[in-house]
Amino acid sequence: MSHVVVLISDPAAPAVTPELADQVRSGVDGAAPRWLMQAVACDIALPQAVAEPKSLEARLREGLGGAPVDVAVLPADGRRKKLLIADMDSTIIGQECIDELADLVGLKQHVAAITERAMRGEIAFEPALRERVALLKGIEVATLDRLIAERITVNPGAAALVATMRADGAYAALVSGGFTFFTEQIAARVGFDENRANELMVDGDRLVGVVREPILGRDAKRQALADLTERLGIADNASLAVGDGANDLAMLDAAGLGVAYRAKPAVAEVADVRIDHGDLTALLFLQGYDAGEFRA
Repeated sequence: MSHVVVLISDPAAPAVTPELADQVRSGVDGAAPRWLMQAVACDIALPQAVAEPKSLEARLREGLGGAPVDVAVLPADGRRKKLLIADMDSTIIGQECIDELADLVGLKQHVAAITERAMRGEIAFEPALRERVALLKGIEVATLDRLIAERITVNPGAAALVATMRADGAYAALVSGGFTFFTEQIAARVGFDENRANELMVDGDRLVGVVREPILGRDAKRQALADLTERLGIADNASLAVGDGANDLAMLDAAGLGVAYRAKPAVAEVADVRIDHGDLTALLFLQGYDAGEFRA
């Protein structure tokens, strides 16, 4: 099976120049670039299979001299996936919802520090979530509506990613270690087929500081991927998973293509592909879609 090099930059700051693409092409003895979006992304087909794609990817990235361009070396066959399974916080949206909730009661610095350690894999996700949720006891449920309206923003490219893949017959699931209150609204806003997350327990109109067990964490995300591939009748390699934190690692590893999106170092290091510069349309470029195929 042959391979392809994919170069991707942020559409808001195009950086894949013809000169840079030709430099990469010359270095791999590849075909002429196929432009997926002018100055933003291109494919370069390789003449033969690559024995160690990650090594080639690292060498090409180093050769870019710090240019804000993402590099992936992927098999040329089977690039378009039939399942998208995505993390929500800091992936599909730009915030960590639990940190924003904590800010409402003056505890953001404390809670965000726990979140950061959990996402880096320094502490286990489940007890860290219980500890943080306990600090939210007493917050009015109505406050969550205000938070999602005023603070939560969908990351660039998310809607195009989901709409384009669904238009091509793929299924899209939002699977989060966060909370159903947020995933239900974000899934509807972005266009996901379904969502899974944890449930905050409520007494009357206030949070009680407890999350319903069992907690949807690292293993549950991997299981969600297995459940969905079985239900859809597709092979594991027909799936694409994207996330940024340590609780996404098992899901990324099990997917046909695991993408670390602006992720913590430990996640970026082991994922199939790391996207540090592009927006979420990078996941479409990785699959060989060109900008003319994007849906809004």
